Amino acid sequence: MTAPDVTVVIAVHNAMPYLIACLDSLVRQAAGPVRPEVIAVDDGSVDGGGVVLDGYAARHPGLFTVLHQPASGGAAAPANRGLALARGRYVLFLGARDWLGADALARMVTAADDWGSDVLVPRRIDVNGRPVPSGGFGASAAAAGFADSALAEALTGHELFRLDLVRRHGLARDEELQACSAQLFALAACLHARRVSVLAGHDHHLVLRGDDDGAARPAAALDRLRGAAAALSVAAELAPEGGGLDAIRARYFGREVSRLLRRDFLHRPARLQHELLAGVAGLVGRFGAREVYHRLPVPDRLRLELAATGRTDALRDLIRYEAAHGGPPVHAEGRRRYARYPAFRDPGLGLADDLFLLDEAPEPPAAAPPARVRRLWRGAVPARARRRLSPLVGALRAAGTRR
Repeated sequence: MTAPDVTVVIAVHNAMPYLIACLDSLVRQAAGPVRPEVIAVDDGSVDGGGVVLDGYAARHPGLFTVLHQPASGGAAAPANRGLALARGRYVLFLGARDWLGADALARMVTAADDWGSDVLVPRRIDVNGRPVPSGGFGASAAAAGFADSALAEALTGHELFRLDLVRRHGLARDEELQACSAQLFALAACLHARRVSVLAGHDHHLVLRGDDDGAARPAAALDRLRGAAAALSVAAELAPEGGGLDAIRARYFGREVSRLLRRDFLHRPARLQHELLAGVAGLVGRFGAREVYHRLPVPDRLRLELAATGRTDALRDLIRYEAAHGGPPVHAEGRRRYARYPAFRDPGLGLADDLFLLDEAPEPPAAAPPARVRRLWRGAVPARARRRLSPLVGALRAAGTRR
């Protein structure tokens, strides 16, 4: 039997009625030039989704394989069960509330074959036509890296993965995590990959309906913190020092860790607040958050620093200020502009000005000497002497500009 080109794995938990649009889109893919197989794992659905899956398998033999299991409590276990049976050259994890656009699998597989991609990031559009993070790529790229693209922001776990890469490195979803397990899988795959590519030219390669996985359950704050810690650990282990690692750290500290210290934080029980603050402080110290503060918006870096240094009252004040006022006024000083939160230059807190820095204008270029002076200089001073005096003249000119 000829192996399929791509295996699509769907974890399904109470995804009706969106599941039907998802399955119909996969039937349409099978009419194209690629050979897909679909492995759908019914993770304890009680909305009739399991019966719908069996119906599609009966009507389309050879395309759908359906597995049923009790509810596992998350998307990782059903995704791993489907992955274990995958036979395609590539594997794609598709949310049960998502669907594929016309010829999506053919476009993705063809591009990955042409480029030799181990991971291919497709363009995604949500139900209202807005790009989701990977939509930030303006153009397709045969090779993309964390340091020079939006790759760190784009990963969701719904990329196209070369199955040989997955098998070779023993990659699987972490079933102990209630948050970030899909991202963690994608991150590890990208860091092991010889080539990561971006396919951006068509709007409907993968269309999202809000939830990124049909088997996902809402994750608690501590679960999100553990997920971010796991991703940062993988990055620290696999990513070399440099811009790529910095981009990954900024993504998780900015989008996952600092978000735990927003308005909802004030309404959490005191014990949970304490656990979150301790956990955030540990991550800031362990994974070098301060080295990437300059990549984060001012509110994010302030929240992280206040949590990391135990300034709990100041953190609560910051959250309340943002809830009441939104953004702060701007304080301009020389070429620098600062976010003038109440904590800015508060002597009782002693926070560094750079935590509040919005931007800094470039230093203006040194003024060139008037043309007449240049002509006199060249006419009166021999060329050899001009070369010897050039450093001194440059220093005097710079000193005059500073004054």
